[in-house]
Amino acid sequence: MNFELKNYLESRYTRGTAKRYSNDINTFLERIGIEKAEKASYSDIINYIEELRKKYENVETIKVNLQAIKKYYNYLNYTKKRKTHPCKNLRLKDKRNSDIQLQDLFKPEELELLMERKERYQAKKTRNQIIISLLIYQGLTAGEIKRIELKDIDLEKAEIYIKSTPRTNSRTLKLEPKQILIFYKYINEISETASQLIQTTELFKNLFKPFKKQFPERKLNPKTIRQSVIANKLKSGIDLRKVQYFAGHKYIGSTEKYRQTGIEELKAGIEKYHPLNN
Repeated sequence: MNFELKNYLESRYTRGTAKRYSNDINTFLERIGIEKAEKASYSDIINYIEELRKKYENVETIKVNLQAIKKYYNYLNYTKKRKTHPCKNLRLKDKRNSDIQLQDLFKPEELELLMERKERYQAKKTRNQIIISLLIYQGLTAGEIKRIELKDIDLEKAEIYIKSTPRTNSRTLKLEPKQILIFYKYINEISETASQLIQTTELFKNLFKPFKKQFPERKLNPKTIRQSVIANKLKSGIDLRKVQYFAGHKYIGSTEKYRQTGIEELKAGIEKYHPLNN
């Protein structure tokens, strides 16, 4: 990196931030070359970001790299070495830890198999069926399940009320017919003084161990089950807004990403991942 660029960064950012930007800019320049970098187009930046996607799993790392690249082009504009900025309005739509890994998604018929979990202790069978059913039919998170109280369940209307969380909206969802009997049985089994449907979510850690041999190459946990349920609903043609309500997503974009990451075996164009803000 030239001395002028280094001074530019150090005069505007803290020493640590300037050093981080310098390292990322150096990596960028070494990868595509200084001459090409100075004349790079929007597509060139997109291609580089895609390379970073293959290298890093953490989207925050990619975002930091993009910020550094933007600072590089700010510098070129400042020194009048370039009049345009190829990525000034580029925004990554990804959310931290929310990447949908297609290889981990499950088809509806595969999710149904989870209801056939064999129990070593029959006393736990109904409780585990309740949990699994809420995962595969309502697509709930572990945290949402933990918050369910008995008063939130209306078996006569076949409905369950899901409380809001910092990440999801509240909503009332329909129970599947096969859930009604299981819920009725379970509610009558637990203590009359109980208020919570499920006392702890610690058991989630071991809930899917019996299926490891059946799905050895995929991650089977509440997160991938929820992602699968949402993706499957979109794939079946259900309206996007209805799926948003079902999932409790606060923003339509959170739902939209489930059909932008290759669902239905289609690979979305890079512009869908990195659209220019209009």
